[in-house]
Amino acid sequence: MTPQPTPIRRADRARQVADVLRQQIHAGTFDSALPAEAALATEFTVSRNTVRDALALLRDEGLIERAPKVGTHVAQRKYDHGLDSLRGLKETLRGHGEVYNEVRAALRVTPPPAVARRLRLGPGEPAVYIERLRHLDGLPVSLDLTYLAPDIGDAVIERDLESNDIFALIEEIGGGPLGSADLALEAITADPHSAATLQMPEGGALLLLERLTRMEDGRPVDLEYIRLRGDRITMRGSLVRPTDPIDWRLTR
Repeated sequence: MTPQPTPIRRADRARQVADVLRQQIHAGTFDSALPAEAALATEFTVSRNTVRDALALLRDEGLIERAPKVGTHVAQRKYDHGLDSLRGLKETLRGHGEVYNEVRAALRVTPPPAVARRLRLGPGEPAVYIERLRHLDGLPVSLDLTYLAPDIGDAVIERDLESNDIFALIEEIGGGPLGSADLALEAITADPHSAATLQMPEGGALLLLERLTRMEDGRPVDLEYIRLRGDRITMRGSLVRPTDPIDWRLTR
C-alpha cells in the first residue's frame, strides 16, 4: 500500500514563500513595491493567509514594510559579499557606496598562542593588532579584528587605514599579490558590546567570518575575525561539483 503524503502545514508553506521572496528582494526583482497578496497567492498556489504569514516573516527580518492602503514595500536590501574570491570589504562593496573605516586600535601586542601559531610567529614574537569599525555610507556594517605578522603590520599601521582595505596595503608593502585564504563562516548573535558598536539590536544576527590570509608564497600574514551585520550582508559564491568519482553508497 502506497503511503499517503503528509499534508504540508501552513507555516511550512509560508517559509517556502518567504525564501523565494527573500531571494527576489536581494536580487532586485522588485523596484520597491511587492505584488499584491492576491497576486502572490496565485503565483505560489497558496492561500492569502499563507502569503500574509510569509510577509510577516520578512517584515520581522526588516526586509519589508507593510501599511494599510499603501501595500508592501522593500525596506532594505542586503549587499553581496563574495565567497569565491579574495577581496577586502571596500573592493567587495565598490559601487554600493563609500566605505569608511573607524580605526579603534592599531598597536603591537603579544598575541594569544593560538594566533601566534597560525601566523607562524616564534615564542615572544609580537603581532600587530588592528580593530576597525567599517561603515558604508555612514552605517556600520562590520567590526574587524585583525592580527598581522609584525614586519607587514608595522608598515600597515603607518598607512591610511581609514580609507584603504588592509589587503591592498599588504600587497603594496609586500611587493606582491596575496595568494589564498582559509576561512570559516558561522552565524552568531550580537553580544551587548558588539550590538552597541554596530548599532543593531542585542541578540541580532551576526555573520562571523574567520579568515587566515597568505601571501602568494604561502606565508600567513593576516588573521581576521570579522563580525558582519546579518541584516546588511549576504555571503554568496559559486561552487563547482568535484570531478573525482564519488561512491554513491557512501552518500546514502
